[in-house]
Parts: sequence; C-alpha cells; structure tokens
Amino acid sequence: MSTPKSLRIIVYSPALVDKDHRTIDSVRGMEKALPGLRLGWRLSNSGRPIALPQRDAWLIESIEDGGFPIVCNGDDSYPVTVWGRERAGFLSPVGQAQFEVHAELPLDATVITAAADVLEAVAEGARAFWGRATPDEAAVDIAYQTAPTPQGPPSPRRGLPALKLFEHIRSPEIPYYLGWLNYWSAAAAKAIGFPDPARDSELLTRARRTASGGWVVQLTDAPLDLDNPDHLAALLRAYERFPEIGGRAAP
Repeated sequence: MSTPKSLRIIVYSPALVDKDHRTIDSVRGMEKALPGLRLGWRLSNSGRPIALPQRDAWLIESIEDGGFPIVCNGDDSYPVTVWGRERAGFLSPVGQAQFEVHAELPLDATVITAAADVLEAVAEGARAFWGRATPDEAAVDIAYQTAPTPQGPPSPRRGLPALKLFEHIRSPEIPYYLGWLNYWSAAAAKAIGFPDPARDSELLTRARRTASGGWVVQLTDAPLDLDNPDHLAALLRAYERFPEIGGRAAP
C-alpha cells in the first residue's frame, strides 16, 4: 500500500516569549481556514489522541523550550497535526532564536483548495517572517538544497541551486528556500524585491496580499510535483528571479 501524500507547512517567526498567544492564534487560524477542522486533541506518549476540553489554556501552559506539543484533530483516518519548536540562535540568521510552527495535512482536494488560506492563517497567527506549504515529496527534494553531505557541501537534486545554511543567511526576513505556496511578510517581500511589476507579472497572477501587508505566492496551479518538467522549470525560474533567497546574492 502506498503512503498517503501530505502537505507540509512550516513558518519561521520571532522566538516565543512567556504566555505567548501566537501559539493559540496559529492553531485557531488553521481551524478557521479549513472547514470542519477542530484541533482539540493532544497525543499521549503512545500516540493515542487525548481530548483537550481547555485546548487554548493548555497550549499556553504547555509552552516549553520555545515551542508547544503536537495538537491534532483526533482522527487517525484523516490526521491533521500542528506543533511548534524553537530553532536555536546558533542555527538561525544573526544568532537570533526563532519560533517554527509545523503542520501536516492530507493532500486531498479539500486541503488543496484551502492550502493558501491555511498557510496564511498559520503564518499571520505566528507573526511569521516567512513560510511555505509544499507536498511532502517535493519538500524532500528541496531539503537537499541545504542538506550537508559526508563531504560537506549540499548536493541538490534536479539541477536546483545549492543554498546557504540557515545560520549563514544575513537576516531572518530572507527566506531560506522556496515551496509550492510561499508566505512572505511585508519585510520579507521587501528584502527579496517582490513585487516588481515588470518581472513578476506571472507570479502576481497567483499571488495575493494578506491582512498584515504580506504576500502568499503560489508557484504552480497544481501542488508542486518536481517530476513534472513544467513545475521544476517554475521552481528554477523563481530561484533565478530571487537570488536573495537562500543567501545566493552577491554581498
């Protein structure tokens, strides 16, 4: 039996502080963006869903080590999960720790339709610098753009460019890499030079502003599939257009 495909979301934000309500805002945002979703369960040590009658209070009280534990929809046949963790300062731009929110959802028609809304809701709730939503198979290829090899440097697949490690990016507003759907805060968009009406006409047909003044930018109409030559070409064009992404621009 083949493994069901999933959509993976990650957003990068300023580090959490004590009793930080961005944990609640991100989770509530997901629920509002995906019809019928209720993230009202946590997972036991054995992976069994346990109901959380006071979910929001539990999220605040459970902030630990710069993140929060997994909350889910309690449905093993249609699992939706979200959690947060800290990216340590020594692994982040300019030595500043970050708060990452991760989510995983089934890649079906409902999620594909709502994916841009879900990414926007999680990112705006977390007050993110930037983020992305990408099908799991494409996300693996993209990860190889920064993954070190036994010899040291990354070994990108499919002709994708090598990207700098996160800690070598010059500011937290600059995205480390691209995805199918990209959330860029107003500061991130400014840092990479988006939008330029003359150069971004195609991207702007699949882009929209967010309430905070950021952008959600979609690279391809269908979920990114790097076995599709058109999708791979779209990703390569986007990297060529934005050399700041991944720290590739000349200093």
